Formats: sequence, structure tokens, C-alpha cells
Amino acid sequence: MSKRLTISELAKAAGIPTTTLRYYERIRLVEPEDRSCSNYRLYGDQSLKKLKFIRAAQAIGFTLEDVKSLLADGEGKAPTCGNVQDLIEARLTDVEERLKDLRHVRKVLKSALEQCHRQKNSDCCQVVADLRNKK
Repeated sequence: MSKRLTISELAKAAGIPTTTLRYYERIRLVEPEDRSCSNYRLYGDQSLKKLKFIRAAQAIGFTLEDVKSLLADGEGKAPTCGNVQDLIEARLTDVEERLKDLRHVRKVLKSALEQCHRQKNSDCCQVVADLRNKK
């Protein structure tokens, strides 16, 4: 891609909604590389590469704040392995916590399903009744 793309063309090329791209601009993850005579924002190869990097980083669990850190440190330099390791450890801790929560949810749902299997289909669902009574 050697030509300049408008925001909608770049969003389409990156497979994201234009609203997401505008949000990335507001939080300064992506900036237009140029402006057209009509003052349209224009983007090039670097912007598309950056968007693909952002999507890939998010896909493995990094937050947008993490992505900012991964793209550059405060001085615009690439982060060190130590900084990246800290981010990975933090995300891994988050994943472990979510897995723990999901195991609990699975246990509760299995129990609710077993309870439903023991009841007649025409009976009032005890699971729903129990949920209504929780406060």
C-alpha cells in the first residue's frame, strides 16, 4: 500500500470499525500521517502496520494501555524485555484470575442444570426462583 488511505479505507483494510480508529486517534495510539487538500486525514503503511499490531496484542490479552507501553516508552523508544516481561506477568495473573472465576461459573451452571434435570419441565424452575431471591 503506497497510496494514502482515508480513515474509512484504513479501517476497512485493518478490519476494524471507523469508530474504533477514531477512538485510537483520541487516545493517541494512531495519528494521521498527512492531510488531503480537503483536510481529510490520510494514513499510510505505518498506520496499517500499527493497527495490525494493536489488534494482535489485544488478541493475546494486552490492554490498550499495555499496547501504548509496547509501542514505545516515554521517550519514544521500543520497550525493554524487562518492561514487556512485567506486562506479560500482569496479564497472565489476570488470565489466571478469570479462569478461576470461569471454573466457579461452570460449577454453578452444572449444578443448576442438574437441578433442572431433576425437575419436571412443567414445574416452576427452582433455579430462576433462587436467582430472584438472591440479594
